[in-house]
Amino acid sequence: MSDSFEALQMPYAPAEESPLVLIVEDEEAIITLLDYNLRNAGYLTAIARDGEEAVDLARSLEPNAILLDWMLPLRSGLEVCRQMRRAPETSEVPIIMLTARGEEQDKLRGLDTGADDYLTKPFSPQELLARLRAVIRRTQPARLKEVLTFDTIVMDQSSHRVTRGDRLVELAPTEFRLLRHFLQYPGRVFSREQLLDAVWGREKDIETRTVDVHIRRLRKSLNDADESNVIRTVREVGYALDHP
Repeated sequence: MSDSFEALQMPYAPAEESPLVLIVEDEEAIITLLDYNLRNAGYLTAIARDGEEAVDLARSLEPNAILLDWMLPLRSGLEVCRQMRRAPETSEVPIIMLTARGEEQDKLRGLDTGADDYLTKPFSPQELLARLRAVIRRTQPARLKEVLTFDTIVMDQSSHRVTRGDRLVELAPTEFRLLRHFLQYPGRVFSREQLLDAVWGREKDIETRTVDVHIRRLRKSLNDADESNVIRTVREVGYALDHP
């Protein structure tokens, strides 16, 4: 376990207020590349070399972001991502999945599991750093305010719990992030492209129809038989969280 904290203990590590990035990777050459570039860019780093260690370190360290390899010993990156999204300590930590699998269906699987972004190997350190800055920037406002409300909907981000009235609303990770974005800006109309930017990170291979699919799922979870539909469709524009 001590190896996982090497980057935190190095004498030239940046100050404590620097963002902490957990690197989850089992290939030493990639670990070295990521660790070097991240620390040069001013980040703190911690390293996990298998899926079980990744879950333990993520919960204990609560990093600002996670770089997660798809193919890992003991537990796959997909399973690790699912577990992190279920745990209150890591449910809101941005995750960038790193993988050699470049097919569209693989990307969709990673994003639907709860990853915030997806980077196909080989990648440039500059692109990785740009995406890392983007996911951390997107999640910062949401982490400042733990409880978001609209009408009878209450989202407690610290416990990853959503209720509507007295009813517990079960949401998949993507629907949770979609609702969180709407709750931050009630009444504002967002185009599908804007929602892709905010919720998916605008992965270029994701089609705008993906937004429609997740809106339908969110409505199904939010709206019980006697409850009004609070997700308004604005024809030829997009969607908004609004009173009927």
